[in-house]
Amino acid sequence: MSSVPPFPVVPVLTIDGPSGSGKGTISRHVADALGWHYLDSGALYRAVGLAAAWEGVDLADEADVEGCARRIHIRFVTAPDGAEPRVLVNGTDATDALRLETTGAAASAIAAMPTVRAALVDLQKSFRQAPGLVADGRDMGTVIFPDAAIKVFLTASALERAQRRHNQLKEKGVSVTLDGLLGEIVARDERDANRAVAPLKPAPDAVVIDTTGTGIDAVVAQVLALMPR
Repeated sequence: MSSVPPFPVVPVLTIDGPSGSGKGTISRHVADALGWHYLDSGALYRAVGLAAAWEGVDLADEADVEGCARRIHIRFVTAPDGAEPRVLVNGTDATDALRLETTGAAASAIAAMPTVRAALVDLQKSFRQAPGLVADGRDMGTVIFPDAAIKVFLTASALERAQRRHNQLKEKGVSVTLDGLLGEIVARDERDANRAVAPLKPAPDAVVIDTTGTGIDAVVAQVLALMPR
């Protein structure tokens, strides 16, 4: 009798979690360690929000935002050692603009639109290529890749997540207040967890890891330890 391989077809490892939980950084390092492709699904929604703003699209008009999502062209330029990739939106390097809090707020708003989510499903699934994919987001394990062999859900206290974001923005020269970021994170958590379509929650078979007070290397090691040997 032939043995069953540990992974079917092209393997996927999903890492979901709220804003500031560390899923982007952890996912990039894990993908780099495995030699797998990496998908930052949140960047896709941010890119649509940014492209819509560039085009003067009203973010309250779901049909127009959907149209923007269907015609957008997004390309990730990978970087070594788990570094953040550059993101090209319709041919323009939008990496820095995608990380602004205003862009994140726009992404959260349009992510609640069913037609926009549907428009981006095929694009997200197209990243599933050999030898494997590490996909981070909010519904990777519950909606986009429900057959993923390994699912992780990262979390951390709201205060720690706000502090991390505050430090990141300060390093980039962006002036923000910790209290303001904390308020935005709490509001976004509420919005993401209670939206009607693909709410933020761990998949039933996900391994939940609390990253509060834990360094990057330690979390990466916990995720890699879940891989079959």
